[in-house]
Parts: sequence; structure tokens; C-alpha cells
Amino acid sequence: MKKRPAFHVKKHTLLAIAGCVWLLAGFNVARLGLISYGRLTRISAVHILLSLLVFCAFGFMFAKMSIRHRKRIHGYEEEWKPVWHFFDLRSYCIMAVMMGGGIALRASGLVPDVFIAVFYTGLGCALALAGVLFWILFFLRKTYVEEESRPVNDKKSPQTFDFQGSEDFYSFSV
Repeated sequence: MKKRPAFHVKKHTLLAIAGCVWLLAGFNVARLGLISYGRLTRISAVHILLSLLVFCAFGFMFAKMSIRHRKRIHGYEEEWKPVWHFFDLRSYCIMAVMMGGGIALRASGLVPDVFIAVFYTGLGCALALAGVLFWILFFLRKTYVEEESRPVNDKKSPQTFDFQGSEDFYSFSV
């Protein structure tokens, strides 16, 4: 058996890792938003609608980003990649700025709990949804690989979900 470097996984498994990271981050951010909602004396329909608006804005952006990352990951020529390659450098920088900015904003006290409640709840749910999308992309591997390789004039569409790619998740080398 060929020896692989430590902490390398099959490139397709990077989608599952991204799914876990995004779900965990989303739940944590949404949790902070819900805690802030709990501190409010009154929650109105406007607050909920604003959270939904934040969710929709970031959800659309994160969905596009998930597709971009899937294409990047499957574009790698090597079959085995380090586990940290589920993100590119730009995404790590964006994540660091968002986390640092969020921590600084909450610690500064410059924004009221109502802002944290509305914004963090919507943002956290959008992050979690991106995590779910990464998992869907992981499990539907065969379906979208066939779609991308199918000639443009072929109108056949996939009829079933394919969970065949799941064995890649367990192929982990330490």
C-alpha cells in the first residue's frame, strides 16, 4: 500500500469536512443570536423579518460560495489533499476577519443586543445551511459529476440520489 502524508484525505472528503466546519460555526453563531434574543424585553415581527432578511442575503452568498468550493476541490489534480484544503487562502482570511470583527463588535458594546440577536441569528442559520449544502454536495457526488460531463444537448436528468460517495469519508490517513 502506498504511504500517504499525514492528515491527507481524498479530495472529495474535503466537502464533508467543510460541511462539519460550517455547521458547527453556524450553530454557534445562531446560538449567540438566540441568547441575545433571550435578553430582549420584547421581540416583534420586525425582528424576525430582519433575521430572515439577513438569512436570505447571506444564504444566497454562501450557497454560491459552496458551489465554488466544490468546483475548486474537484479541480485538484491530486486525489489526496491535506485536510485544511477544504478552504482556500481567501476564505481563511475572510473567516478570520469575520470572527475577529464579530468578537470585537460584541466585546466593545458598540451595538445593542437587538442587533446581535437579529444579525447573528440570520447569519448563523445561513452558515449552518451552507454546511448542509456541503454535505448534500458530498453525498450527491456521482449525480453532479455526471451532469458536468454530460453533453449540452443531452436532456436526461438524474432521477435518484446517489449516496455511493460516502465511503470516501472513511478513507482518512493519519
